[in-house]
Amino acid sequence: MGHRRVTIAVGVALVALAAGCVSSREAGTPVSGPTIPPSATTPPPSSSPPAAPATPAPTTPATTTRPPGGARYVFPVAGRTSYGRTHHDYPATDIFAPCGTGVRAATDGVVLEVSRVDRYDPDNDDGSERGGLFVAILGDDGVRYYGSHFASIDRAVQPGARVSAGQELGTVGRTGNASACHLHFGISPPCARVGDWWVQRGVIWPWSYLDSWRDGGNKSPVEEIAAWQADHGCPAEP
Repeated sequence: MGHRRVTIAVGVALVALAAGCVSSREAGTPVSGPTIPPSATTPPPSSSPPAAPATPAPTTPATTTRPPGGARYVFPVAGRTSYGRTHHDYPATDIFAPCGTGVRAATDGVVLEVSRVDRYDPDNDDGSERGGLFVAILGDDGVRYYGSHFASIDRAVQPGARVSAGQELGTVGRTGNASACHLHFGISPPCARVGDWWVQRGVIWPWSYLDSWRDGGNKSPVEEIAAWQADHGCPAEP
């Protein structure tokens, strides 16, 4: 009899326990389920690299002016030539070559002045007309290059026209105050740019630069011209 009471008591307890479980689920007690991996709910990291920080704008504007050290120079007369280290009255160089030999721009630059008519009169001997046919170029290096006694000047060579180092300007001649075929070559600061023939004809000795250019070098007269102008300025008259 005692054993049956125990059995009944255990059964009642199990029934009560089962009822409690059911009521707990209905009350909203969380029920453990399968674990969801984080990768299923978290978006995958981006495959693109992070954006690079913005590059600050340069504080110094870029310049397109070619520095003197970067200028190109070409011997101004094609073919076989001869020239000396001296010149009468003032610094310049006479480059002797047969009439008709090509004359080239010594460097990149812009044409300042052109004379296409030989107005020289030996009875008058006007200094501004002694050169006969001539071309003056302002190089990109800031130096003026002058050639005179041309036999002819290319039609494209006009004031304001741009020329490149080595570009043909015309041909060697003996116009103006010249008895032999040659190119008078002068180097000077631009000063008045046009009309100042007493400066334009030459203020420094060109021969050392011509030696360099003839041999494929690139010696620049910029520093010597700057020093000359610092000492002399721009003379207003011959």
